[in-house]
Amino acid sequence: MTLTHLESTDDAEHLRALVTAMEDVIARASTHLAVKCEKDGRISAQLIDQQQTVAYDLATLASAVAAAGHLADWGAHGQVETMLGLAYAAEVATDVRARVAGREGAFGLDVGVLDDQAPAIAAGRDPGFLSALAEHVLVSGEAGGRHLPEDLEMVRQTFRRFAEDKVAPIAEHVHRGDEDIPDEVIDGLAELGCFALSIPEEHGGFASGDDDELLNMVLVTEELSRGSLGVAGSLITRPEIIGTAILKGGTDEQKARWLPAIASGEKMCGVAVTEPDVGSDVAAVSCVAKRDGDHWVIDGVKTWCTFAGKAEYLLVLARTDPDKSLGHRGLSLFVVEKPPFPGHAWKAENPLGGTMDARAIPTLGYRGMHSFEVSFDGWRVPHSALIGEDAGMGRGFYLQMQAFANARLQTAARAQGVMQSALEHAVGYAKERHVFGTPLAGYELNRTKIARMAASLAACRATSFEVARMLARGEQAGQLAASQVKQLSCRVAEWVTREAQQLHGGYGYAEEYTVSRLFVDARVLSIFEGTDEVLALRVIARTLLADALEVAAETGLGSTRI
Repeated sequence: MTLTHLESTDDAEHLRALVTAMEDVIARASTHLAVKCEKDGRISAQLIDQQQTVAYDLATLASAVAAAGHLADWGAHGQVETMLGLAYAAEVATDVRARVAGREGAFGLDVGVLDDQAPAIAAGRDPGFLSALAEHVLVSGEAGGRHLPEDLEMVRQTFRRFAEDKVAPIAEHVHRGDEDIPDEVIDGLAELGCFALSIPEEHGGFASGDDDELLNMVLVTEELSRGSLGVAGSLITRPEIIGTAILKGGTDEQKARWLPAIASGEKMCGVAVTEPDVGSDVAAVSCVAKRDGDHWVIDGVKTWCTFAGKAEYLLVLARTDPDKSLGHRGLSLFVVEKPPFPGHAWKAENPLGGTMDARAIPTLGYRGMHSFEVSFDGWRVPHSALIGEDAGMGRGFYLQMQAFANARLQTAARAQGVMQSALEHAVGYAKERHVFGTPLAGYELNRTKIARMAASLAACRATSFEVARMLARGEQAGQLAASQVKQLSCRVAEWVTREAQQLHGGYGYAEEYTVSRLFVDARVLSIFEGTDEVLALRVIARTLLADALEVAAETGLGSTRI
């Protein structure tokens, strides 16, 4: 590739044309599927289930196309960012064509979708173009610049130093031995204000209500996850979920009682929502809380309660109305206080009555925090433990969903931290390792892989930055966007860590190399905080189709083809 080509405007023109064409494809396919899934003027989940394969593909492609749009905007920062955008958009376009092929009728599209964008796709997939892009990545180990204001860049650098000094040196030890996270790490992060990022200033936090308040959380999460997902990157997630639920639904007294302790790191947090036979279908929750005078008595089993051992506040979703026909409308949220416990098993005795037994579930990765199965047997809590008290009755599902939007964004940032670490290790090894007398980085195929890894990371990062601002501004579209960036980032993290491991060859399979840990850690990302499939079908597709149906009703358009 010549310098003349690098300095041309063709890349930006190809990028914009490609994104516009893909957005049109998604809009048309959404309208077509919306008409098929409409019942009584609304989108039917049952009808979506009859179209699951196409709905899943549409949702997944929509998430990727949205990211391509955000990365196209990022191209205004410079030529490297534009190149990253074109490389990513061309890959997404290729995926669009592949998923639609043979199912054009189901998508409401004609054969040859995006054929008119063949020159742009070819430009973004050209091996010479990708090799030139890889040259930039090989120099920096970065997927383009972050282009942050000075204050946010200072925050990022502060937590990067902490991760490099305190987290990375112990990451392998904690992972291989499935050890507890050292108190020194937790205390150090508390001193840096890690747990106060999304809590308002009046409750001891740092959130001031501006557009960048959630971006702080995204930056901190990525840098800590770059050091270790299990040791540090996930410590913010549970305070984020429980803090948001309290802010959205708690009484003034509850906010004053709980939030300062969370913000300071005095109280660690856990979340107890999932049950052994109930995952994302929270309406089927069977853990019950029965009213007994001024107390509630909780009975049932929760599973995948990450960090529940060290936690002193557990956010528990329980059925407070015995009428199961109410579904999610019969659920409420409690903040259950308990003593902290180290290790992989513990039992708590409640002075008010009842016990809590727990055992850690062995996992192949994401170690350090430990995920527990927790059994509640007659565990009593005061009425004041119910978030919102009387006003919180039956609102548990809604409060949880609001809290999980921020958590999904935070999970996307965790995925990006894992990807950044994988990219750096891939770049470092590719430059150092020689095969047949040539560095791995000298081979075209490896350069293509590195360029694609960087482009995918850049797309996820640019999207998370924008979603953070959308949520901070309270935009309704931010709820969908948070699910999209979570779904996309977690899927991409699996591929990026896999490619980084592959570049290491046999050493990538050895535990002594960090990429093996990154690979197994990445696998959990598409499972928790909303599984990939549930997010795609129950949140993303459903919202896309509802929006499309509304537009179709306003314009009088039905299913159309391109």
